[in-house]
Amino acid sequence: MNRNIMIPAFVVAAGMATAGGLALAKQAGSVENDAVSDLAKARITLIQAVGTAETQAGGKATKAELESERGALVFSVEVVAADGKVVDFKVDAVDGKVLSTKQDQVDRAGKEGDDD
Repeated sequence: MNRNIMIPAFVVAAGMATAGGLALAKQAGSVENDAVSDLAKARITLIQAVGTAETQAGGKATKAELESERGALVFSVEVVAADGKVVDFKVDAVDGKVLSTKQDQVDRAGKEGDDD
């Protein structure tokens, strides 16, 4: 009789321990990557931002990424313009407007861009 009570008690205890462990794992894993949270805030897509920059420069994009700059969410898009110059665009990730353009400068190593 004693054995009949212990087995269900053990099953219940094991189930509770498993549920507690899963809850703790979910809580620990709830910290999002900033890219996930930034993407959720963007109202335009990366493709739309690239299209805007390419149209304005009359060229082709070589790099693009979503960034948070000074509290604003922007797509940074690097475009090789029709005249061969490299132009960096900042496109607002919420409304799609071009915030700034800047001709990319050649750095000391002879490589274009300001990558670190």
